[in-house]
Amino acid sequence: MRQEPRAVALKGVRKCFGDVTAVADVDLEIRPGELMVLVGPSGCGKSTLLRLIAGLDELDAGEVWIGDRCVDEVAPGGRDVAMVFQSYALYPHMTVAENLGFGLRVRGAGTAEIEGRVSEVADVLGLRGLLSRRPGQLSGGQQQRVALGRAMVRDPGVFLFDEPLSNLDAALRLQTRDEIAALHRRLGTTMIFVTHDQVEALSLGQRVAVMDHGRVQQVGTPHEVYRRPANLFVAGFVGSPPMNRLHLVRDREGRLVGGPFVFPGPSPLREATLGVRPEDLSVALVTPSGSGPPPGSAGTPRGPDPNPDLTATALRVESLGSEQRIHLDGPGDAAWVARAPSALRVAAGDRVEVAVAWERTHLFGPDGDRTGAAPRASGMSLP
Repeated sequence: MRQEPRAVALKGVRKCFGDVTAVADVDLEIRPGELMVLVGPSGCGKSTLLRLIAGLDELDAGEVWIGDRCVDEVAPGGRDVAMVFQSYALYPHMTVAENLGFGLRVRGAGTAEIEGRVSEVADVLGLRGLLSRRPGQLSGGQQQRVALGRAMVRDPGVFLFDEPLSNLDAALRLQTRDEIAALHRRLGTTMIFVTHDQVEALSLGQRVAVMDHGRVQQVGTPHEVYRRPANLFVAGFVGSPPMNRLHLVRDREGRLVGGPFVFPGPSPLREATLGVRPEDLSVALVTPSGSGPPPGSAGTPRGPDPNPDLTATALRVESLGSEQRIHLDGPGDAAWVARAPSALRVAAGDRVEVAVAWERTHLFGPDGDRTGAAPRASGMSLP
């Protein structure tokens, strides 16, 4: 009978390596049966946090709870967790069946129990026809499934995944990601998944914990993290292409001003940052450079806006099939990127009008924390 999933709680967890703080006073709760993804850039502390849960590294401060017990003094083998590493770490001289059952054999399980569990896991992961093969006879995706299966046969309370898809090509990453999601739905076991890939994080996690410099910057559903980023780091890290930004300062009349925008005031902020997702910029063609269609011709999703927020020049256009990314000359010091349907035939050098979905914008204060959506600003043409 499969055991109940376990909750995991981290309370003030800290880990240092010499003068480097890898994990800084992290508080995090993973619910029973939840698939939590830890995501962040390399060196942010996410893998270290996973190793602290597993007991592979020792805490410098704080507590790790699995279920209803503190496991700080419990050896890795007694924590009721199973870890899948980035490297498959399969025994090359053993068959798939022997690799799957090795952990149970070490723990003294009987032959009947081992064969039963191996057979069950092989059926779940589609390994039935591969049990007699050795790792060298398997593809990368098959080896990863064997690594997953080796963890599954133990029936742990918590699964830990440390970037298990990094060694796979793009197609296999997508396939294996779907397999892990399906496995979680089937087993209902608590899973903590570490990745640096934001697409992987948003598509796989029920909740996502975004980390940077050893700290958890935000915890939320993929929708919450993407649509309501807690701070500038989350706004910039989550999303491809990244969120457009514009630095704003308060003028003598108390209004926030930046680039072509003047916001109604007075504002309590002396400076701020405006953030706009590329898909929240609506683009219409105004003046073709010669290579594009005339305004209002077939292929333009909407005509020129009588009240655009700004007009700009397309610097570069990336065609991605169903959509395109239009790089604009501002506002501000850096180019902005708009995401548009491929039916809008814009070429470099074309003049375009841009409307901003102000209700979906973001305003970040001087400390980088989000304060809410930006009010609608008046705009002007960019030269």
